[in-house]
Amino acid sequence: MFAPKKPESSVCWCLSWRLSSKENRALTGTARADKVRELCSRPLAPGVLAHIDGEVAGWAGIAPRADLHPFRTSRKIPHLDDLPVWSLWCIRVRPGYRKQGLTPALIDGAVEYARASGAPCVESYPADNGDERMDLTMAYVGTRRMFERAGFRKAADTDSVVGGFPRILMRRMLD
Repeated sequence: MFAPKKPESSVCWCLSWRLSSKENRALTGTARADKVRELCSRPLAPGVLAHIDGEVAGWAGIAPRADLHPFRTSRKIPHLDDLPVWSLWCIRVRPGYRKQGLTPALIDGAVEYARASGAPCVESYPADNGDERMDLTMAYVGTRRMFERAGFRKAADTDSVVGGFPRILMRRMLD
């Protein structure tokens, strides 16, 4: 799902929200893949996958906010209270699988994984882009509308911007 065509490339691997900037910059090439393998061996999975016909078609990164260094220490994205919330920060559908309803399924799967793991609440930090189109390189954060359709509600504004759009903090309480 994340592997670049050239294994030595230093691409995201959805690690930039898991590690401090220093740790993230220090991991290059295949060390990034090794870090993801290590995350996958932990009791809590680093996210959820969507499959179509046996192929991995999409990914949603979800974890306790306390485990995500940039969100835990952010001065731009507020902490509303002391709830041990989970953060849903990355949604990616592979080319060739888009426009098939995977994004809502990934959000629902991530929420259900958090619920099954004992989370009281899931937060997301999507772009509030209205009717404007987002650049695909920044669309991994999702949009306000897609999270509203999944039962999330705006809880706060943030000082964060993505792709030229303000990010908002959205929540979905879990029972």
